[in-house]
Amino acid sequence: MSKDQAIGGAILVVCALVAVFYVVTLFYPSLFISVADMIGWKGLDSFNVQFWLVAIPVFIAFVAIMLIGAWIGYTMATTPPPKPIEEITTEMEEKKEEPKPEETAPAPSAPAAPANAAPEKKKKTDKP
Repeated sequence: MSKDQAIGGAILVVCALVAVFYVVTLFYPSLFISVADMIGWKGLDSFNVQFWLVAIPVFIAFVAIMLIGAWIGYTMATTPPPKPIEEITTEMEEKKEEPKPEETAPAPSAPAAPANAAPEKKKKTDKP
């Protein structure tokens, strides 16, 4: 098992445990209250437990959405505007009109073979 798979398995187990705890506590707050009383947390009632179980995730989701919106706004405010389409099309047209460098320059000649070199043999090709 690789390190990534071990981390993935740990995340899976933690998320499953938190989900089970959340659902059980939301629908059966008396279980949580009785456990809390055993460890010394006195004064909890089912309304308080259910309220905070809903309020905390809603608060976290709200803040996360606001941070994403702020990031999008910052990105839009600091990104320069794109070129107008007219400018892009005129640049493309100008590039088409300019001669290409390989068309105007003469083709390079093949290097000269040494005087004592044997001529190259042509390979046979199969005809279909």
